[in-house]
Amino acid sequence: MLTGHVLQTFWESGNVLTLTKTAYGSSPCDNRLKQEIKRMLDLGVIEVGESNFSSPLILVEAPGRDPCVGYRKLNSVTRAEYFPLPNIEERIELVANARYITVIDLTKGYWQIPLTPQAQRYAAFPTPFNPYKPLTMPLGLINAPFCFSKFMATLSQGCEKYCVPYLNDVATFSDTWEKHREHLNKILEKIASAKLKIKSIKCKFEQDCVKYLGHKVGGGCRTHAEAKIQAVLDFPAPRYKTEIHKMLGMIAYYSRYIEIYATLVEPITRALKGKTRKESITWTSEMEEALRTVKQRLTEKPVLYAPNFEKEFIVQTGASDFGIGVVLAQRTNGEEHTILYLSRKFSGPEKKYSTTEKECAAIIFAIKKLRYYLDGQKFIIETDHNPLVWLKTNAGNNPRLMRYALALQPFNYTLVHKPAKNIVHAYCLSRM
Repeated sequence: MLTGHVLQTFWESGNVLTLTKTAYGSSPCDNRLKQEIKRMLDLGVIEVGESNFSSPLILVEAPGRDPCVGYRKLNSVTRAEYFPLPNIEERIELVANARYITVIDLTKGYWQIPLTPQAQRYAAFPTPFNPYKPLTMPLGLINAPFCFSKFMATLSQGCEKYCVPYLNDVATFSDTWEKHREHLNKILEKIASAKLKIKSIKCKFEQDCVKYLGHKVGGGCRTHAEAKIQAVLDFPAPRYKTEIHKMLGMIAYYSRYIEIYATLVEPITRALKGKTRKESITWTSEMEEALRTVKQRLTEKPVLYAPNFEKEFIVQTGASDFGIGVVLAQRTNGEEHTILYLSRKFSGPEKKYSTTEKECAAIIFAIKKLRYYLDGQKFIIETDHNPLVWLKTNAGNNPRLMRYALALQPFNYTLVHKPAKNIVHAYCLSRM
């Protein structure tokens, strides 16, 4: 944070932001700010300019980080525009299936989108030296992610089958060398026509395996990126509930790689009970063991396979007194390949279900979570609970099972019984 001038703004009547300035101190911070402002001026992303609107400038004390502006007041009176951000998992699976991949990184993506003169006035900010107006879209504006995502979607129109942008990361993928060169030329032509600049040091051209959105993908397989996992491994033992939320948020991004994830972290999530988020916690040996086990699973470099929508999916489910375990898989030449792992612990009322109801609840959970893969597809459900084989034709008089059977009617599935030893992944996912 900026430790010299404390720049504060107040939203006054008439929708005008006015600046007040307090005593000034630290000169190193002053010099850093001058350097950053000069750099932004040289890049042409800001200019000196007066405005009757102003938001406070924040200097982040971290190498490589750009100054940002606190647009909270401006965002509170801005009408939010909505454009759906791409689904990360869908992007990763599409790219992972390809044989040849190119990942292009746009330099300071937001800064390549120009602002209208009116928007420049609204987004102005002061410094101890001069007031400035941004000429391009700065970070912090409420509509910035959606505006940039919409722009990239428009840019890649007509190339959706082999190009998937996610904000400033543009991935081009193909099955053959000839097609990839053709696809890459088309994408580069579009980028050039839009006068966008790329960061060559971060680009990877014509690779069989690349790092993309925190994952290592290519050749039909995917695993996590080691650099991202290091942040999880270095995370210290939490002291407050807010720190637990941060830690679990980091780990959950890779939960598809971790067997029995929900059961493993149960001792940690148990500490989140209660409404007070800032409450301190007692870090127990049981919680430490759970965190150590999760970290160990991530360091084992688990590999998942990308889905092939031309082949039949297999949904393996299992349930116990603890929770639900699900594995999505496919078979190729008789060999089974895991696509993802899912798990969830049972709530208090669910723990009182009968065995058949728990096993059926596991199937319903799997279908809801995997609907993207299973809608319109013929697939197999494998369960170690033999009575469920008759669920499709006869649910009996149990109201809960009847509701479950109705929920499964729109799907084209075959329910197959397999002993637990033959679907060991799903069986273990539901147990400690």
